[in-house]
Amino acid sequence: MVEFNKKVLKNGLTVLHEKRDVPVTTVMLATKFGAAYESVEEKGIAHFIEHLCFKGTEKRTVKEIATEVEGVGGELNAFTHEEITAYHVKLPSEHLRVATDVIFDIFFNAAFPESEVEKEANVICEEIKMYRDNPRAHVLDNIKRCLYEDPFGIFIGGSEKTVKGMTRDQLMKKHREVYVPGNSIMCVVGNNSFEEVLELAEEFAVDGDGKIAKVEKIIPKISKESETRSDLHQANLALGFHFPVSSDNERYAAEIFSSVLGSGMSSRLFSEVREKRGLVYGVKSELDLGENYGYMIIWAGTDKEKVGEVIDISLKEFHGMKNLTEEELAAAKVRVIGDRAVESEGSNETAVNLILEEASGNAEDYYDYSKKIEKVSLKDIKALAAKTEYSSFVLSQ
Repeated sequence: MVEFNKKVLKNGLTVLHEKRDVPVTTVMLATKFGAAYESVEEKGIAHFIEHLCFKGTEKRTVKEIATEVEGVGGELNAFTHEEITAYHVKLPSEHLRVATDVIFDIFFNAAFPESEVEKEANVICEEIKMYRDNPRAHVLDNIKRCLYEDPFGIFIGGSEKTVKGMTRDQLMKKHREVYVPGNSIMCVVGNNSFEEVLELAEEFAVDGDGKIAKVEKIIPKISKESETRSDLHQANLALGFHFPVSSDNERYAAEIFSSVLGSGMSSRLFSEVREKRGLVYGVKSELDLGENYGYMIIWAGTDKEKVGEVIDISLKEFHGMKNLTEEELAAAKVRVIGDRAVESEGSNETAVNLILEEASGNAEDYYDYSKKIEKVSLKDIKALAAKTEYSSFVLSQ
């Protein structure tokens, strides 16, 4: 039986907690502000702020931030998502105070040193180039652009132009607006009591009235594009389909659909495109479902001359999901539920999922996953397989 607790503090901070009898704890603190909240002009600001929060606070230098956590065997990192920006520490449970003190400090009290802004802008621009130079990453970024109008379709990190145009005042103003308790979620997963978690959260709590951010209007579209580069030896392609958002019950059908179609070596795509025909080394499907958007992609790497064939087979397998049998559906449910169980072994993964569930509705829905997967019917799968419109992006020589 899972011990889960939830409480909203007087300052508005939502605290989630899952007790575990293992000596490791993850502390994650997230603001309900991510790339989906950005206008075209400020695209990349959530990601830029994430970088700058590690550049010192009023009481800690960059080195001190890392040293305190790593000094007790911990790990500190962060990520920018479409709907949240999250900071997390994983360390021995006995050092929960260290994690809470450091993470609250960098989250709420980041100093944004002027000297770091221009330097970090350059670092992020190198990161943007890195993703562009990676064929698979570039294709996955562009299939999203083929599925959605700007600003949502733009790469999470923004562009070199927008990033280098951001000022310290602009970045700090946005941070102070959205990094406030009432817009934030803290999640602790590990061997600590809820009382201890609440005591520390309240000890390091801050007050602050901010602006609850609103998601920019997300406008779906369908487009097919391609790009050529002379230095490539393999073509990368992606097909994209609009799918249910995370708050829809159809989301659970989408998870089964994607698992059967393109997850792992037993998937339909892997069996048909790689094992049977030898057309690819890699082929898979992936889901990205948020509160305000949802899409599934099929990715493959193949020879330039085989792109059309791989697309045709992938579409055939996609639409062939309408022929899924009751026996195959039952087996898929066992697999998907098992995948979640294996994933939830990691405290980081559980913390992310709890925060995303809370951000889009109620964290307790995380624990009803199996029940909701079990309710998926063949009718639900067939409805997804009936989708005929898709976007595509091909990168080749």
